[in-house]
Amino acid sequence: MELLVAYVDDPAGHNMAKFLCKDMTQDGDVFRGKYYDLIIIPTPAISADWLEEKYDYDGFVFLSKHAAESGVLALTCHSTGNFSEAKFGGKDRQVAIPHPDLQKKYLQTLRDHQSDFVEFDITIEATHHGPTDLKKPSIFIEIGTTEKQWTDENLCHRVAKFVHEVMSNDIPKNPVAICFGGTHYPTKFTEQLLDGKYALGTVIPKHALDNLDEELFSHILKQNNMAKFALLDWNGLGPNKQKVLDLLESTELEVIKL
Repeated sequence: MELLVAYVDDPAGHNMAKFLCKDMTQDGDVFRGKYYDLIIIPTPAISADWLEEKYDYDGFVFLSKHAAESGVLALTCHSTGNFSEAKFGGKDRQVAIPHPDLQKKYLQTLRDHQSDFVEFDITIEATHHGPTDLKKPSIFIEIGTTEKQWTDENLCHRVAKFVHEVMSNDIPKNPVAICFGGTHYPTKFTEQLLDGKYALGTVIPKHALDNLDEELFSHILKQNNMAKFALLDWNGLGPNKQKVLDLLESTELEVIKL
């Protein structure tokens, strides 16, 4: 069973959690449900590396706000990790175990109801921020992009309904790929997730490839041991293209150039 997690002072995450827990049974600090349990935590979700000290689940789904300087409205979903210094939770040069199939099903569900969210981009983000030290798969589901959206209870409840729909049904298995290159909002990888056959593990954007070395690469492979493919944004690898190819040559991953 999965555990949904929201931070009490995150308005978007808290609004989603309040909607979902209405039909759940409270047991101490845990809301119990048929398909998943839920908690509302007193500390930021990006720093929740401590969860497994107290809660034993098959995976963790974080309900959260999304912020962007651009102000572009977005509904996002992404795995977590730090490719260099941990400035926003987690540990330095550590990535979390991703949740590829759940991410794919959730984003496809949103896309299938795009008419409900016409003002919003539906997109993944590259892997970023914490927590990074959980031993089970985790994913962030986020509502952006300003306080107006985070505090819009109707919007948060509509998104939460689709979270519930995904979590309460069987989630199909897909071939999993680690992604290299592209921007923070990687269009090619989002397209693969929505319309292609792949689910996505860790997504390492172009700007993080400078930090990629054998040690970090080996760690990413270990955390993505379900992956059989590597997706390359071929024109979005920058000066590190050859380095990425050399590292991949030492693996059994099938390389797909996009």
